[in-house]
Amino acid sequence: MSAPRVIVGVSGGVDSSVAALRLVQQGEAVAGLFMQNWADDGTGECRAEDDRRDAVAVCGRLGIPFHFRDFSAEYWQGVFEHFLAEYAAGRTPNPDVLCNREVKFKHFLDAARELGAEKIATGHYARVGEAGGRWRLLRGMDRGKDQSYFLHQLGQTQLSATLFPIGELQKSDLRRIAREAGLPTHDKKDSTGICFIGERDFREFLGRYLPARRGEMRDPQGQVVGEHPGVFYFTLGQREGLQIGGVRGRPQAPWYVVGKDVAHNVLYVDQDTHSPYLMSTRLWTETAHWVSGSPPAGRFDCTAQTRYRQPDEPCRVQVMEDGSVMVEFTTPQRAVTPGQSLVLYDGDECLGGAVIARTDAPLETRFAEQAA
Repeated sequence: MSAPRVIVGVSGGVDSSVAALRLVQQGEAVAGLFMQNWADDGTGECRAEDDRRDAVAVCGRLGIPFHFRDFSAEYWQGVFEHFLAEYAAGRTPNPDVLCNREVKFKHFLDAARELGAEKIATGHYARVGEAGGRWRLLRGMDRGKDQSYFLHQLGQTQLSATLFPIGELQKSDLRRIAREAGLPTHDKKDSTGICFIGERDFREFLGRYLPARRGEMRDPQGQVVGEHPGVFYFTLGQREGLQIGGVRGRPQAPWYVVGKDVAHNVLYVDQDTHSPYLMSTRLWTETAHWVSGSPPAGRFDCTAQTRYRQPDEPCRVQVMEDGSVMVEFTTPQRAVTPGQSLVLYDGDECLGGAVIARTDAPLETRFAEQAA
């Protein structure tokens, strides 16, 4: 039996199922590969075995070979250890970005090549283009589902070997295609959140690995308004889970997280969803990654996202000598969060991005000055 030209990452979901279907319809020599990225911890919440059975059923329906690889050790070392370290430091990481870079477009790509394939394919809503001998990462046509934000760490090597078969589709059309083809995943609910947490309580899960310390919740002026179970359970802008009762002299209005002083174990909260303590106009990052291999020359204007599905925000970018970037936004941004990803765009083209290190939000600036 000849080796397949394309190995599709089949997850047991409808997106990867239709990606495989489209390649088969195009006459490609295709095989599916299911990646196990999290070792079962006995709770069964991740439902990896159910997903694996669905992936096998899809490959059977399409008449293509099925392969399995266990990348759970690689996921732990390349993604989960970083995830824990970031939370312990009081930041809010984005494990999906690291999973794509370290597992799906590294170990999966290596496994596909070992099987003799020239290309890999996934069910991401994104597109690959080529212009002037350079590979480009483009947004998916369904802007509501576009996943280029999570793929911004890919480079020329990965993009030259990658296909995104559903990048031109709308989600509504994709489910219709799956149903008409009789794929068993056509009505399967989309997965949400992080697989290794699943439907479990986030605090309970994180508490297994990072023992929490209770501490004070204060308003920006320093008044104690409550108690928190652990600062790393919260992220900037969060409203849910604060459980602050009535505070004398304060209106009955929702509270929002506006700052995290990890050094002193204090969580800062305010009652305005657009609190000035949540707003920033500048941010600084860690070393940036550029899809093309290098940044545009000098200072340049583009648009940015500091979180997934955020509308494009105009900004000016300055690349620093150490490879990090400083970004200044045209309008103030709400709840820009260290640990999350800044991703830069020129129209539909993803230029690259970096992990956000700090911003000029008032409390963050105060904490930095106190630590200096």
